[in-house]
Amino acid sequence: MHIYLHGFASGPQSTKAQYLQSRCAQAGIILEIPDLNQGDFAHLTISRQIAQTVALFPADGSPVTLIGSSLGGLTAAIIAQDYPQVQQLILLAPALNFLEHWLPKIGDRQLTSWAKNGYLPIYHYAEQKLLPLHYDFLVDAHRYHLFTSDRFVPTLIIHGINDRVIPISSSQNFASKYKWVQLIEVDSDHSLTDVNEQIWQEMYQLYQVTNSVI
Repeated sequence: MHIYLHGFASGPQSTKAQYLQSRCAQAGIILEIPDLNQGDFAHLTISRQIAQTVALFPADGSPVTLIGSSLGGLTAAIIAQDYPQVQQLILLAPALNFLEHWLPKIGDRQLTSWAKNGYLPIYHYAEQKLLPLHYDFLVDAHRYHLFTSDRFVPTLIIHGINDRVIPISSSQNFASKYKWVQLIEVDSDHSLTDVNEQIWQEMYQLYQVTNSVI
């Protein structure tokens, strides 16, 4: 089973998600793309994303490949540590140090207001408008701030060298710590939409190699 986890304030209809699902379909691969917003972006948390994803796992225990973009990449990596069913990870510009890079952009004044008022307006790219996000998102995210990888899970990371949202140094540092992580650096930004075909080719090559067990 293959599951794609979209990024923060994005959705299953994103350009990258739809492109990869289309290419998978052409190759006879079913790619599930759950809507992590669940129609309730206001109460999104990483823990909710984890629970929603795990609920999709085959009941017979068959292997799962998780493909995660940005915050979806962090979610996928966290899941892989606790669920042996996940036997392969493909992470696209993963937000492995999400809070470290995101909070400075919000600023102290907005953080104080968020804590006081309970909600912070966030621009949602899929909805193309500002949507409120509850402070519980931040509280929950702190649970995963010091994420480390302890379980051997073959992992491919594709990250743009021009990424200004999650610097490529985040993935470089992660890959340097774990021998089972392969990092491919591409000439792109955080969206990676201009290298969709390259992403697909890397994914399909892995699929062909591991198809006997995945």
